Amino acid sequence: MSNQAVPASGQARPEWWADAVVYQIYPRSFADGNGDGMGDLRGVTERLPYLEKLGVDAVWLSPFYKSPQADGGYDVADYRQVDPLFGSLDDFDAMLQDAHSRGLKVIVDLVPNHTSDEHAWFQAALRAAPGSPERDRYIFRPGKDSVPGSGDGNRAPNNWKSIFGGPAWSRVAGPDGSPGEWYLHLFDTRQPDLNWENPEVHEEMRSVLRFWLDRGVDGFRVDVAHGMVKEKGLPDWDGAASMVEGTHSLALPPGDAPGAHTDAEEPHRAVSPVYPPSPFFDQEGVHDIYRNWHRVLAEYGSDRMMVAEAWVEPAERLARYVRPDEMQQAFNFDFLLAGWDAERMAAAIDASLAAASSVGAPCTWVLSNHDTVRHPTRFGLSDPTTFPKGLAADDEQPDSALGLARARAATLVSLALPGSAYLYQGEELGLPEHATLPAEARQDPTFFRTKGAEIGRDGCRVPLPWAADLPGYGFSSRHSQAQPWLPQPESFGPLAADQQEGEEGSTLELYKAALAFRSGRRLGLGSLEWDDLHAPDAGVLAFRNGDVLVLANMGFASAPIPAGYRVALASGPVPAEELAAVQEVPVDCAVYLERV
Repeated sequence: MSNQAVPASGQARPEWWADAVVYQIYPRSFADGNGDGMGDLRGVTERLPYLEKLGVDAVWLSPFYKSPQADGGYDVADYRQVDPLFGSLDDFDAMLQDAHSRGLKVIVDLVPNHTSDEHAWFQAALRAAPGSPERDRYIFRPGKDSVPGSGDGNRAPNNWKSIFGGPAWSRVAGPDGSPGEWYLHLFDTRQPDLNWENPEVHEEMRSVLRFWLDRGVDGFRVDVAHGMVKEKGLPDWDGAASMVEGTHSLALPPGDAPGAHTDAEEPHRAVSPVYPPSPFFDQEGVHDIYRNWHRVLAEYGSDRMMVAEAWVEPAERLARYVRPDEMQQAFNFDFLLAGWDAERMAAAIDASLAAASSVGAPCTWVLSNHDTVRHPTRFGLSDPTTFPKGLAADDEQPDSALGLARARAATLVSLALPGSAYLYQGEELGLPEHATLPAEARQDPTFFRTKGAEIGRDGCRVPLPWAADLPGYGFSSRHSQAQPWLPQPESFGPLAADQQEGEEGSTLELYKAALAFRSGRRLGLGSLEWDDLHAPDAGVLAFRNGDVLVLANMGFASAPIPAGYRVALASGPVPAEELAAVQEVPVDCAVYLERV
């Protein structure tokens, strides 16, 4: 590891996103303002004072557009309309205005890889003939062994698999009901992929960008940003379709606890098959799209941004998405996937900072989102570096107290790193995954397309608890008896926001204190220098950012605090008046240290 200070950004005058803390709102599950059991934009507006008090700088809203909700709104039927489930455009405008009045920036999701099958374009394509302009907006192909011009081949055009399980191709019927062409859907059958070789698709998406920029949004989170462009000829590929291709090779097998090996022993790593690069992810053509979009955003000044959801490795490949003329940020999934392990986390931090610095971009740090098992649960498993695709009642259940302790410590690490941080709704409450959600309650298409082999993402999308003594833990309006759209576990009651507000030692108050500390010392605009006295192979992660020394103990024995330092903030339940007397950092705890 380098002991050189690594700059957070090469920008001469950092823009707001360079060190912003962004809070992700999954609208279905954040707050229900009209009492129907489904979260909505009115609920978001009502809870903006909570976010302002929490101390975040911006909010990112997952899709709220008109949609049949086959994939939680990521199947968009109309990019310019709010789905009635969530309210109206007037509700969005009111929310945006209120957020801006509180100094909060607003980022919205953009889903450019695919639409809903109910989108007007796809409906027109179904009515149109093979080879028509309507079908050319999507990726329609004749089947293998078809008679030229008929599209009647009985085999799919290639062997690609859907990210959600099963084949990536579905067949449509001709006007007379006979089998016709096939269309590509890298995700659910109800999410047909757009054809980004068609200029009309480019123009439409630029128009969508301008529609929301005209309304005043501050940026876009771009879904599947490494997708969209497919290799010419759509060749067969024997790899396993996944949003995290190759990253499973980072996982330690169960029982190989982090830090347990000696210097003479290398930790075992699971070996994944080696495949050629995917023909549908991280193609060169995506960068031309983002250069074009960069110019669109520049029409609105210098303060609009894009952040890429790009599951790309290594870090040098990801850095290409944030070159000066492309996007402004990309999610750092290497950090998320590192798990509770000092060596892995240090390696991810080093690689991420170096790659981002090479293109003059700020890093991002994220521990959970709407697609991953919540980190308090992951960190409470017997192997806290694993990355399960959902958990069910018959899976290993986490040690909730251990997982929460580690999650709180990891949060102090992420918020002390230079760059921007993203928080997933409810992590400030220490919410765990709903790991015992019954099968009959599940709604994730992944669960159904894999026949339950992948549990899916419902467990991290459960509606938030706001008040312990109200129905649905206060998710819906006070007088509503509506059941939340996903059932909440009993463990949510004691973690409700009203139980933690003002309660010393609570996770909510820890987040407030950490965010205030970060802001007051401008850690997001700082730099990182590894500490010489502690080594990750001993289970301790230690680095300096300005005058602050961060110590995270991921090992098996207490770590002494260096002479001349005092504890300013601890992730463990140490009363404020006793911080100065702390001499050692307990296991599964992190501290911010300042010179005496």
